[in-house]
Amino acid sequence: MTSNAVDPRNRSHAHPSLAEVEARIAEAARAARRGRGDITLIAVSKTFDSNDIIPVLKAGQIDYGENRVQEAKAKWPELKKQFSRAKLHLIGPLQTNKAAEAVALFDAIHTVDRPKLAKVLAEELRQQHRNLKLFIQINTGEEPQKSGARPDEADEFIDYCQSKLLLPITGLMCLPPIDEEPALHFALLAKIATRNGIADLSMGMSSDLEKAIAFGATHIRVGTAIFGTSPGQL
Repeated sequence: MTSNAVDPRNRSHAHPSLAEVEARIAEAARAARRGRGDITLIAVSKTFDSNDIIPVLKAGQIDYGENRVQEAKAKWPELKKQFSRAKLHLIGPLQTNKAAEAVALFDAIHTVDRPKLAKVLAEELRQQHRNLKLFIQINTGEEPQKSGARPDEADEFIDYCQSKLLLPITGLMCLPPIDEEPALHFALLAKIATRNGIADLSMGMSSDLEKAIAFGATHIRVGTAIFGTSPGQL
């Protein structure tokens, strides 16, 4: 049996931290009367090297989140040779001059945040004959230092991406302000998604994944609870 075929039910033996996160997700799903299969766990592997990631891959975890194209490009092509089922999600800001590389490398981009980037991505998807999952980032807290469409611009931007550019927008993403109750932002994102007929919600992290699941998160982004404190946080 190859590493790729590790049964996720054995995670408690293979990687205790991952198993703890899985237990939290399962309990939150039960409390929300949702199925565990409706929620994708993205293990945020940014700033961690291959030696940290391989044990999690061997434990059966498939989806991973990276913030920067160059960092992902340096480690993931080789990792994917060993673990072909691994899927890569870009969860950090994307510059237009990195769009071609991002489309080639990632399976999903969670940070479509402005018309210029959306237009470049549409062209790259056509040229490369790729079909990624794309999430529009909504700046639910309207924070000037964060990327994303403002809530009052969301409907127009979603329509532009879907109708004008024919982008495969499958979800919305948000990063709530650190000093505000995240549930308010999760509820807002869910409301925007519902009125636009969008199914996927990328929201919730190590500290608030239970709340995110209660409000309908389909993709949660968990780093610290799986990998510990990153080198950049020390």
